[in-house]
Amino acid sequence: MGDARLLQRAEPVKDFGGDDLRALLADMRDTMQALNGVGLAAPQIGVNLRVVIFGAQPLQQEHQGRPNPRYPDAETVPETVLINPLITPLDDKLEEAWEGCLSVPGLRGLVPRFQNIRYQGYDEYGALLDRTASGFHARVVQHECDHLNGILYPARIRDMTQFGYAETLFPGCEMRDE
Repeated sequence: MGDARLLQRAEPVKDFGGDDLRALLADMRDTMQALNGVGLAAPQIGVNLRVVIFGAQPLQQEHQGRPNPRYPDAETVPETVLINPLITPLDDKLEEAWEGCLSVPGLRGLVPRFQNIRYQGYDEYGALLDRTASGFHARVVQHECDHLNGILYPARIRDMTQFGYAETLFPGCEMRDE
């Protein structure tokens, strides 16, 4: 937080077949895995492109994919590369839940997000993606795509008394950043 690159609107990807995109995705995957993240946007690693990756498996489902120890009870989020995304809320239902972010380390906030969304965009090969999502999956997509528009989650918090250091808000609880 404080890095001007995180406050810019990212540029669309135009070349889906290039080595630069492949290298970016490899770097993003390595970074997300090393930090046990559930999502990462290209601007978070200093690349101003409309690219996000996300995915999570609960620990109980280790055999089905890469489990995430930071979110042991979270619902499954399919591992996805989403390029040049468009998000459409499917209704007006909002849900508040705690979020953190690798770009805002140590802090948590209660953030309202649409509960049900449709997201569209392209995968790493330029094939069209068109999915609906709800709950945690929808939250992760919205959080990561906000990064592409220069929005960090604290800007979405309605009640700033529900924003602070995780260790203060949740003493004795091991909450980590997204």
